[in-house]
Amino acid sequence: MAKVVLVHPQIPPNTGNIARTCAATGTELHLVGPLGFEISDRYLKRAGLDYWPYVKLHNHQSWQEFFTLHQQLGGRLLGFTTSGRCSYLKLQYQPDDWLLFGSETKGLPPDILAICSETLYIPMSEPGVRSLNLSVSVSAGLFEARRQLGYLE
Repeated sequence: MAKVVLVHPQIPPNTGNIARTCAATGTELHLVGPLGFEISDRYLKRAGLDYWPYVKLHNHQSWQEFFTLHQQLGGRLLGFTTSGRCSYLKLQYQPDDWLLFGSETKGLPPDILAICSETLYIPMSEPGVRSLNLSVSVSAGLFEARRQLGYLE
């Protein structure tokens, strides 16, 4: 099943909401530091409610630490970004994909985008709106991957 990776998340409630979504779907959540908060942050815990025991959480101190794991396990790195090359709806997802999302303020760093197998964007009708909330973007990408892979039935 596809995995969610948050690279340098900054806002605890967003990460808590994403953790809750991952708990509900049985999806692994990988946090790549440095984080903009402590894992024990009360706002993070509050947003995740009492679902934390159900979260398959992996905390990586750095990108290199995460990337070493990725190289061992394999799979495509799919970077979600407002400047992506492909709509997230048009990609054919694979079970071993890693869905990468950057920080709320900066997105994914260019060096990480450069090594992604594909960069994806979420189409929006209003050109004046630059991006969606991180937790909304993760949900959209994750549920599309799950739909295509037959996990919603």
